[in-house]
Amino acid sequence: METLNQFKKFTAELNQTELMPVLFMGHGSPMNGIELNEFSSKWIDIAQNIVVPKAVLVVSAHWFTRGTKITAMDMPPTIHDFGGFPQALFDVQCPAAGNPQLAKETADLIKSTNIVLDHDWGLDHGAWSVIKHMYPKADIPVLQLSIDYTKDAQYHYNLAKELSALRKKGVLILGSGNMVHNLRMMSWEMINGGGYDWAIEANDKFKNAISNKNHQSLINYQSMGSEVMLGIPTPEHYLPLMYTLGLQNEKEEATLFNDKAIGGSLTMTSVQVG
Repeated sequence: METLNQFKKFTAELNQTELMPVLFMGHGSPMNGIELNEFSSKWIDIAQNIVVPKAVLVVSAHWFTRGTKITAMDMPPTIHDFGGFPQALFDVQCPAAGNPQLAKETADLIKSTNIVLDHDWGLDHGAWSVIKHMYPKADIPVLQLSIDYTKDAQYHYNLAKELSALRKKGVLILGSGNMVHNLRMMSWEMINGGGYDWAIEANDKFKNAISNKNHQSLINYQSMGSEVMLGIPTPEHYLPLMYTLGLQNEKEEATLFNDKAIGGSLTMTSVQVG
């Protein structure tokens, strides 16, 4: 074995009964994709301390579709789905391969709805800003699963459970969004840290529910109070959390990390299950 990573791959292939962890990453600004900071450093740390996956399946806040799709091309393009950032960010490429066979197997796992094999999307910044830090050699296949914007949180939570077999196949399932995400109320004065009282309170409610495995409250987030509704003016950045929690089994605990508010109205709080 030349490297620790090779050994991890070898042991992962031997033991398919071990469940891969599941992650929810607060991805924040696209600049986190090229900056080494407190958030991206933790992404690196996590990748170095879990079994090397055979593939990564990302549920990103930035692929919001009617119906559910999965990327099924050999080489997904890097999507620069933002504006107003330095040219260095637009120059970023994430050359991770796809895995059409895994895409089909994943689509076949889901019985509650028809999954479309997609050849037009790619890897948006919700995926590559995190993946480039975790697996910088781009030697792990990466797929994306879209979020059906016509469905509610309960639907997505239930859909996640249909993906559970992938954890035994060495697939790392990663939700990428932000629990509290209200860009219209963002404060540049707090861009490096700090949150409005309502953002902190909403985030505390989320954390308490996650720690207590009170998933039903998180599914019915519209009933968690006005602070939560300020924190989730639109659901796309919150719904990836439903996939992480939906894959948590009764014996597994959830660990919080990158627990910080930034810009007044966003939180980077992230979750590892398993």
